[in-house]
Amino acid sequence: MLAGVDAVSDQLIEVRRDLHAHPELSWTEERTSSVIAKRLDQVGLVPTPLPRNGLMVDIGTQPGPLVALRADLDALPVDDRTGDPWASTVQGVAHACGHDLHASALLGAGLALAGIADRMPGRVRLIFQPAEEVMPGGALMAIEAGALDGVSRIFGLHADPATDVGTVGLREGPLTGAADSLDVLLDGKGGHTSRPHLTEDLTFALGKLVTELPAVLSRRLDPRAGVSVVWGIVRSGSAVNVIPSTGRAGGTVRMLDAVAWAEAEELVRDTIEQIVEPYGVEPTVTYVRGVPPVVNEHRSTVILGKAVEAVLGEEANVATTQSLGGEDFAWYLESVPGAMGRLGTRTPGGPTYDLHQGDLRVDERAISVGAKVLAAAALKSMVTDR
Repeated sequence: MLAGVDAVSDQLIEVRRDLHAHPELSWTEERTSSVIAKRLDQVGLVPTPLPRNGLMVDIGTQPGPLVALRADLDALPVDDRTGDPWASTVQGVAHACGHDLHASALLGAGLALAGIADRMPGRVRLIFQPAEEVMPGGALMAIEAGALDGVSRIFGLHADPATDVGTVGLREGPLTGAADSLDVLLDGKGGHTSRPHLTEDLTFALGKLVTELPAVLSRRLDPRAGVSVVWGIVRSGSAVNVIPSTGRAGGTVRMLDAVAWAEAEELVRDTIEQIVEPYGVEPTVTYVRGVPPVVNEHRSTVILGKAVEAVLGEEANVATTQSLGGEDFAWYLESVPGAMGRLGTRTPGGPTYDLHQGDLRVDERAISVGAKVLAAAALKSMVTDR
């Protein structure tokens, strides 16, 4: 199986660079899906399109467990600042989260497993999922389309530019945080800045909102939940001597704890009303529940760890910490046991990049590493669950 990945490693790099040069935003991954489907078709696999882009394909016919492997496909609305020859050709869109690497690694695992399909003690389902970057994520669509039907266990990897290539970060239990999106529109009577008492001074109310909401939630929710409200959009006004009549604040609400996540929306809505009520402005709150935390199941984490050690050696299985990042892989784990690992993409001794930034670069050796680890996890899971 490992030799099968090595045999196609150059092809996988070619695919990754092609996907990187032609990124597609959430729910628009038509070309990306077509590129992957073509490669699968070349080895005799017959992929099934998912309803809103993406695809899945089963490998093997032998009786035994059905193990799923998942990768995401979508890019982000940011400019590519890498300057690489394969930099994005689509203005304002880039693979700044490593999904081009995820898809290429899963493709590599599939191509390798297809070569030993008649000898596998079970079957593997590859899920190439669209729209991970939007809330609540394309995983729900894939699940509704039957991606988990008959599946006993699922595995995934996410690029980690803070971890060296050749290693995989693992953690049993919570790996990521819950993540929701929040958008607040404020409406009120505007006017001249010399007469704020005759207005509802909307900009002052907006300022109170963006500072007070994070502060209040930090006291209303258990501090162990790690709640974090961060604003990405704050807009109001167009002249220095005019109090505007509308304003907007938008951001994310994240936390480490699933119990707190269940209570968060009602608390956020009530708190916003209480903060702006003294100023007479009217809030319109759009709160989108995004994803729960990714919670790695014990047995699946052990299997994934053994796969890492078998492919890369014991020293490659490294500990990792829980983050506040959201990942819709969590929805799969609400239905079946599984685990996600953090795939090292940093060149040892090289710079540390950050996800969701246009200058993200990955060490492309991580593609074959990811392919081998995913394939090995599927095979070990089949043996374990027989």
